Amino acid sequence: MLWQGKSVRKATGGRYHASRGKKRFEIGRSPADTIIGTTRVKTIRVTGGNTKVRALRCEFANVSDKKTGKVQKVKINSVAENAANPNYVRRNLMTKGAIITTELGKAQIVSRPGQDGVINAVLIE
Repeated sequence: MLWQGKSVRKATGGRYHASRGKKRFEIGRSPADTIIGTTRVKTIRVTGGNTKVRALRCEFANVSDKKTGKVQKVKINSVAENAANPNYVRRNLMTKGAIITTELGKAQIVSRPGQDGVINAVLIE
């Protein structure tokens, strides 16, 4: 688990003396790293008893065509570009903003697979 609290060091290199210890709500979680494959999701409990659905693998995307206004469920072939990290293209990792190739053509992911558990995309070709 990654602690995402304030640093204990000042800009000068001096030390802040903490008034309290680390708290559970300050920890982060490891990324979902959604890849192409048979759909697999994981439900996790978050603050307030709510739930988030993590997409660990996804085979299909809901692709919206702006011209016709229709949404189709299509198979994902590969990841073409990913601005978040160039290495994600090689590993076929999907994040928001990634460009994927589908049966309809290229599409950009507009949902957050690690938060929503589903891949929604907009056709760009």
